[in-house]
Amino acid sequence: MKIAQIAPLAESVPPQFYGGTERIVSYLTEALVDQGHEVTLFASGDSVTRAKLVPITKTALRLNPLVQDPIPYHMMLLDAVRQRADEFDALHFHIDLLHMPMVQDFIGRTVTTLHGRLDLPDLPAFYRAFPDHRLVSISDNQRLPMPPVNWAGTVLHGLPPDLLSPRIDRQDGYLAFLGRISPEKRPDRAIRIAARSGKPLKIAAKIDNVDRGYWESEIAPLLDLYRNIEFIGEINEAQKAEFLGNASALLFPIDWPEPFGLVMIEAMACGTPVIAFRCGSVPEIIDHGVSGFIVNDEDQAVDAVARLDELDRAKVRAAFDARFTADRMAADYVAIYQDLSGARTPAVRLPDRRGKEAELHFQAAG
Repeated sequence: MKIAQIAPLAESVPPQFYGGTERIVSYLTEALVDQGHEVTLFASGDSVTRAKLVPITKTALRLNPLVQDPIPYHMMLLDAVRQRADEFDALHFHIDLLHMPMVQDFIGRTVTTLHGRLDLPDLPAFYRAFPDHRLVSISDNQRLPMPPVNWAGTVLHGLPPDLLSPRIDRQDGYLAFLGRISPEKRPDRAIRIAARSGKPLKIAAKIDNVDRGYWESEIAPLLDLYRNIEFIGEINEAQKAEFLGNASALLFPIDWPEPFGLVMIEAMACGTPVIAFRCGSVPEIIDHGVSGFIVNDEDQAVDAVARLDELDRAKVRAAFDARFTADRMAADYVAIYQDLSGARTPAVRLPDRRGKEAELHFQAAG
């Protein structure tokens, strides 16, 4: 198939540091290339891919200090996609909702993966206005706040199997927290759990400007209060294997409906079990008692730390291999692409967002 992947411009594909959506777009794009598809990636110019790259900006927007407003650049992205839309059997958008008014004329060849939280008050009205767009969720739990929409399926994220090597017998005895410093990620819980467990904690996380106040008022004082807490800061992909692989466990003490939680399967790929709070997608990802422990509060998390010897790190990695590879993710998406009405038929009739019938002409899938 001829497939377009349309990525956000905030980070490169893959990102240099933090960036879950762009990382998944990269893994999916490369897996589709491996499976023999003709893939075109619309992304920032510093992206690295074996697909055909259409660079929209020279660098990722987050790394360009001159960029103040990302919207003009995403309008440029949408125009580039519009001009080349007829070239593709399927167009896969990863930019939430900006494109939806623009793609009505070729809606039968489009699918949109929703990577973020969907419990925000402004979203139901929007998605009711665009009910015909084929949407993909990244967990079943993510769907719960949505009005009735045109779900194409749920596709769980996947990683290249050789991206992170398992560390079966080598751990340095510390607990790990990886991701972002923010109230919903609850690094304060991780610090207290480690302190109560008598275990050192290493925190590898970025601090966005919007969360700087939370860091200074809530988290930084805890680093002074408790011993054996090390703040490392933001780490890159190469550092991640060592950081996660040498940990006794990853703490994932979230306090919000996490749509997926990529760091959980990254830890599993390293053979590192996950101690995660029962929120959002966690029960869909962690096999309790196999790849980690699902807990309801800090007391249970402390108990779970004491029970880590019950888990077999080889089985943690096996759980990853069984469910969370990029090849599986790509195959799931190809099945969705092939089921798109416009990808299979030369002409279909679809109601536009005003309820009128419009005949849309498409090329048959290659």
